[in-house]
Amino acid sequence: MPVWERSSTARMVPPARPRKLAKVPFVELADGRLQGVVSSGSDVGRVYVSSIATGTYAFACSTNNNRPCGGARGTFCNHIRALVGEAVLQYGAERVARYLKADTPDTVPDAHALVAVMTATRPTQGDTSAAAPVFSRFLRHLAYLELAPTTAPLPEMQWFPPTRTVV
Repeated sequence: MPVWERSSTARMVPPARPRKLAKVPFVELADGRLQGVVSSGSDVGRVYVSSIATGTYAFACSTNNNRPCGGARGTFCNHIRALVGEAVLQYGAERVARYLKADTPDTVPDAHALVAVMTATRPTQGDTSAAAPVFSRFLRHLAYLELAPTTAPLPEMQWFPPTRTVV
């Protein structure tokens, strides 16, 4: 582990495995949900904001324009299945299952097993009100990609106070 990481107050958690960002560019475990942004398979200009609630597995999927997903009728749509798959790649199956409070068998779960466990409970369709903040965070992450490379500090990235002063 590098010196700067050992002295950091926030631990860096490496992805479980590298993942491609074309289908699911943004995935997070936050606000009591697995949530993220999933690209549309048919329209390049459309993305879906999908989420699964912890414990109840209530799911929501809508476009970035707050139109409901046509595939999320009574069960998980393909966008939500893709979200679970990418979350497993990003965070690892055990961590995702633990966060969602999914009772999985003793064996190491994978994305298909997690989806099967959650769909067996017959989850209800949840509220899509979380779509706007999730999409906003996604756009904020994209804005950082447009910045020129620099070693100067970014004011909005200064979450922790400095531990020492530079002379």
